[in-house]
Amino acid sequence: MKMPAPSHDPPDGHANPSTLKEKVRRLPDGPGVYLMKDRLGRIIYVGKAKSLKKRVSSYFQPARSFTQQPKIRALVEMIAGFDVIEVKSEPEALLLEGRLIKQYKPRYNTDFTDDKRFLLVRVDVEAELPRFVLTRLRKDDRSRYFGPFAYSSLVRKTLAAMRRQFGILLGDAHPVKIGEGVYRLYDDVRAELYGHTNEVTAADYRRRVEVACEFLEGKSREWLETLRVEMQAAAARQEFERAAKLRDVVSALEETLAKTRRFERAPVLLRTDEVALQLLAGALRLSGPPAHLECFDISHISGTFVVASMVRFTAGRPDRDQYRRFQIKSFVGNDDYRAMTEVVGRRYRRLYAEGRPFPDLVVIDGGRGQVAAALKAFIALDLPPPPLIGLAKEHETIVFPDERPPLNLPLTHPGLQLLQRLRDEAHRFANTYNADLRSKKIRESILDDLPGLGAVRRAALLEHFGSIEKLRAVSAAEIQDVPGFGPKLAAELHAFLKGR
Repeated sequence: MKMPAPSHDPPDGHANPSTLKEKVRRLPDGPGVYLMKDRLGRIIYVGKAKSLKKRVSSYFQPARSFTQQPKIRALVEMIAGFDVIEVKSEPEALLLEGRLIKQYKPRYNTDFTDDKRFLLVRVDVEAELPRFVLTRLRKDDRSRYFGPFAYSSLVRKTLAAMRRQFGILLGDAHPVKIGEGVYRLYDDVRAELYGHTNEVTAADYRRRVEVACEFLEGKSREWLETLRVEMQAAAARQEFERAAKLRDVVSALEETLAKTRRFERAPVLLRTDEVALQLLAGALRLSGPPAHLECFDISHISGTFVVASMVRFTAGRPDRDQYRRFQIKSFVGNDDYRAMTEVVGRRYRRLYAEGRPFPDLVVIDGGRGQVAAALKAFIALDLPPPPLIGLAKEHETIVFPDERPPLNLPLTHPGLQLLQRLRDEAHRFANTYNADLRSKKIRESILDDLPGLGAVRRAALLEHFGSIEKLRAVSAAEIQDVPGFGPKLAAELHAFLKGR
């Protein structure tokens, strides 16, 4: 359809009320589209009319109940001019209105629509347990949206059926975490009615969600075709208000589905971390994606301040509450293998004693020697080890404790990149602990520089005050409370610390 030319106001942005009313009196009585403008000449509202004269004049009649609606009143106060486009028929006005709204995106068309937005279904793909939630506002986030849906009762019934069919969570659900990565989805009788396992891992639940999303996307396309037929039928019956409403829904639904095709077939439901876990499981021949990973690293400086770290990732992300750090207790010196055997043994002996599950994959920072040392800990405890690998940093080589040959994945492999993040986090955590201990030792060694302060008195000071920082903050009189310190030595120590 060729776009008709609008009739313009004289100096549009400066029209006064009398000028507007005079222009309204000259309007034709036939169908068309009107474009309301503000004082800067910006189009703020587009509307269609069976009679341009009757419709536009209604905006300038304060006694009309139509103009008493708050948003209509706000619109009227902004109107400084208008244009009209005459057309031959109401169907043509209907189509033209839609095209102009798309072209100009007028502020008040958007505002009026906000009050009666059609329902969308939102699925937050970043959530641990994504739920299917009804909303009327599409936000610029990483969630997936389905809709809009013209019939709220239909979409609500559809979601209820999907909950029974796929075992998904809707907006009224309050799942509860009952163990390491295990959730109880519902805590009432619905759990039995829906016929699905109520206690699931996050990974198992997300597989349900992906299937449900594929179903809902297909359903959206079915509804789109139905709405198109209804829109055409309404126009044929000259039910133009209803046809306009359906046209808006069809347009929005077409746009939503186009965006889905254009952008997000990849983050469908699976987050990047979950894709990495699935690919890692395939590369390592695991029975399933490793939801829980633990990684060990040993840190020391030339055999001194030997410490170890263990970090845990859950669902591919750091689970910092579960991080652990270790000081080596069984020996003094520089022996990474022996240190690895000790800390791995301490970790899993404790988990076993507490009845807690082992992780799905244990990762050792190092090559065959470090992996063999970790395996030795399980043999000594007479415990079956979980899947166990090493990651040798030089070539990012994955090594196994059995006869399998080393594995080198492409550096772009998401599974390898996840292992690198895990290993680097363990390394960072170990180095931080090592640095803390060295700093503490350096601070404590300052006491060595005070003549007459032997090892016994130094130990007594640290046991009494806890740290050099706290010791610096006390008075000479408080130092005398420590066994072995008289007024003279306490005063000397107090002055010594203040001067350092």
